[in-house]
Amino acid sequence: MKIDFNNAKKMQTLKGFGTSSCWWSQYCDKKPAEEISELLYGKNGLGLNIYRYNVGGGYDKDNCRVDNPWRRTESLYEFDRETEEGHFNFDNDLTARRFMKLCLEKGTVDTVILFCNSPHWSHTSTGQASGSLLYHTCNLPKMNYKKFVNYLLDITEFFIKDGVPVKYISPINEPQWKWGGSYVWQEGCHFETEELVEVYHLFAQEIIKRKLPVFLYGPESGEMHGLTSEYLDAFKQDELIMKVMPVFAYHSYHSDNSVEDRIKFKNELVLKNPELRFDMSEWCELPNKSHTGNFKAALITARIIGQDLIYAGCESWTGWVAVNGISIKEDGFDYSDALISASEDFSEWHIAKRYYAMAHFTKYIPVGSVCLDLGLMPENDNRLNCFAFLRPDGKTVCVVVNEGGDCTLPLTGDFEKMKVFFSDGDSLEKQIYSGGFVDTLEVKGNSIYTVILE
Repeated sequence: MKIDFNNAKKMQTLKGFGTSSCWWSQYCDKKPAEEISELLYGKNGLGLNIYRYNVGGGYDKDNCRVDNPWRRTESLYEFDRETEEGHFNFDNDLTARRFMKLCLEKGTVDTVILFCNSPHWSHTSTGQASGSLLYHTCNLPKMNYKKFVNYLLDITEFFIKDGVPVKYISPINEPQWKWGGSYVWQEGCHFETEELVEVYHLFAQEIIKRKLPVFLYGPESGEMHGLTSEYLDAFKQDELIMKVMPVFAYHSYHSDNSVEDRIKFKNELVLKNPELRFDMSEWCELPNKSHTGNFKAALITARIIGQDLIYAGCESWTGWVAVNGISIKEDGFDYSDALISASEDFSEWHIAKRYYAMAHFTKYIPVGSVCLDLGLMPENDNRLNCFAFLRPDGKTVCVVVNEGGDCTLPLTGDFEKMKVFFSDGDSLEKQIYSGGFVDTLEVKGNSIYTVILE
């Protein structure tokens, strides 16, 4: 692989990087909250600018099938089943909201997205936020569509008045999955395409009616292909939705080893719809085969971030949960799939190796950077990747992800200075060179490099 920056072509402009506070932030308080918020959104940490907050569907303690407390959420809306009356209680989910405020205080966040895994349990057919009793069946009856719309927009208005810079609302998450049935493990709700569009249309109507300063976001399709293009085509046929929906958000699960899937997505959706912004709004290694201390998790994460930006054409990249529960398997290792792993009460927590994969991008490639097409494809069976970006300050950044053996990369470009940051299994995001431009980069096996050129 030869890297020629002189012939690089400019592509889309980055809107940033983020993660989700879903399920875990409701238990993260005091000292852990101070430290973790700094690691994620602090200027000395990842410096993320996108915050994805989960508006939980809540649960009726007498009618709930989700046993894991980290897979259900206290709701801001309370409903009395006996009187059939409900009201908002904005003292609920207070720990999660305090954590969000800590992150906002860092001064890096410019985008807050409110998203739902499910409508409130009182709006559903089952009285549960974990899906219908039948697989692939919508758990929100049509008679409650408007209730769901008003509920989420009332919450949105409260957040805005409370000083939270809500930019987008994402009412439906991964609509194509089966959600519910005989076995449930988290909040979720299935929607057929026509149901999805009808709900989004009602949201668009009410956003316009209320003159809210927010946009629709979604539909958070659970994979790059499958029904994703069908969702986009259906939205485009509804003029009202498109008036308030400038971003099409999707998740890049189930294509981890296929750069071809990303190229196809860009060619068939992104390039054919230049009026839309495309955001990759959720990904983690799935199924997760890498424990938190395994640098392979960082290599995979870095490869996915780069390929989603360069080959799939997304304008922002948001990982799944920032924190997940410690998950010790038979081999004694922790297989939590997040950036940070924690016990239920946060008395114990640690940083996973994949955190440093994000650092190689977020700390050196700011909002407003332009993705560059170097005319390269991954080499060595997808084990050698190179991703380039032009920063607003004129510097060029190149991230090299090498999942193979040692190699040498020739560099061509009109540069005078160069800095190199390096990670492998033993050294994490460490500066190893600062000086004049060098036209070759000696790349170790199983490593990540971020090179800053000026």
